[in-house]
Amino acid sequence: MFSYIDSFLIYLKTEKNASPMTIESYQKDLFLGLDFFAGQFKKADHMLHPAELDHRVFRSYLAFSQQKGHSRATMARRLAAWRSFYRYLVREEIVTENPVSRLSNPRLEKRLPGFLYEGEAKLLVEAPDLKSPLGIRDRALLETLYAGGLRINELVSLNLSDFDLNEGYVRVMGKRARERLIPLGRQAVKALVSYLHDSRPLLLIRAVANKPNIAANMENKPVTKRQSSNFEHAVFLNRWGVRLSGRGIRKMVDKYVKKVSIDRNVSPHMFRHSFATHLINAGADLRSVQELLGHASLSSTQIYTHITSERLKQVYRKSHPRAEE
Repeated sequence: MFSYIDSFLIYLKTEKNASPMTIESYQKDLFLGLDFFAGQFKKADHMLHPAELDHRVFRSYLAFSQQKGHSRATMARRLAAWRSFYRYLVREEIVTENPVSRLSNPRLEKRLPGFLYEGEAKLLVEAPDLKSPLGIRDRALLETLYAGGLRINELVSLNLSDFDLNEGYVRVMGKRARERLIPLGRQAVKALVSYLHDSRPLLLIRAVANKPNIAANMENKPVTKRQSSNFEHAVFLNRWGVRLSGRGIRKMVDKYVKKVSIDRNVSPHMFRHSFATHLINAGADLRSVQELLGHASLSSTQIYTHITSERLKQVYRKSHPRAEE
């Protein structure tokens, strides 16, 4: 089973152009399931063959997950990983049928994505102290995140060549290697020009001075090949002069949420939801928002119409004199 899973993960990377985060998620879900199946068959996990698993075993796995209190979304995601894995095995003629295809995903609770109100977004974007290089960087990063509706991994992967600040555009490589051009507003362009001129060169000096022994973090952990090889091209750098990580962005957002006293959980991804919600609130059509977000299907974008509808209901209940009578 191990070798088949490894081959599947290689297939995801080389043929499906899946992101590293997607591959890591599939790997984790498959190996978690493998531990359960090995226990069911009373075998070592490396002794299992994919042909031994049928739909009844997967039903048991779902029941086990439910008993453990796992959410329906988690159960659906894990089932989807195994469904994709067996689809690959059928294609490679390792098994004759996909046992997971006979199972339905657990019905998911309808949850609207969280978003920032316009005033909250403005507070967060303007929170960094522009007297320090890192504050200038943070302002440019938050402006780009909000102005472009980028995913975190898209933001992390940005290189200098992806920007055309004269025209006010950024080129983004999204899921499945889909490329899109996103216009940036004047505020974002202004913040980026300031960062690239006044702040980034100071951060880059630290990396150049220490290459190839760049300190990846304060604990001086070994630097990765990606960090050491392309920091010269990365747009957003950390305090040690190497490409800023997704984890670093999350910590930065948490810092400013605390600074402006927003009393709820705010993730970097909420800037993307806010980007779409605010565009639709202002009258943007769904097709345009779909294009800007890089959604393959319009149904993925339609969730934001539900957000705006819910917001209108809240405003109505709060404002209309007979709404609560």
